[in-house]
Amino acid sequence: MKGSAKTDYACLAMMELAANYGDSQPLRIKAISERTGIPLRFLVQLMLLLKTGGLVASMRGALGGYQLARSPQSISLADILSALEKRSAPHALPERLKPSPTARALAAVWGEVQAEEQRLLENISLAELLERARQDSMNLTYQI
Repeated sequence: MKGSAKTDYACLAMMELAANYGDSQPLRIKAISERTGIPLRFLVQLMLLLKTGGLVASMRGALGGYQLARSPQSISLADILSALEKRSAPHALPERLKPSPTARALAAVWGEVQAEEQRLLENISLAELLERARQDSMNLTYQI
């Protein structure tokens, strides 16, 4: 799977919200944009998709912003991808190919790859991504 900029931006925005999960103050969209480098206009569109997908909640007003709608442990990468776009149907070979045992075998392998990808995405939560980021930041070394 090759991730798109849209997917990467959405995941980064969700990680920012996950890092602030439990705070009483929602995170303003401008703060998310500044922390992640996601262009503000694009981020607004992403947040609407994530809200429609039930992953974020928005608060209006002077102290408004965004918060996760569920805990970081209960939101997977698959959830985020599903909120952004429809997942493709199982892989099918082009219709112009003759149906044959070899063509069916190849289609079955692509289907297995797609199923494994989906399983992996379902098993990686925002909480796990945050933990991986924390581990990575602790592994940084500074040289003088």
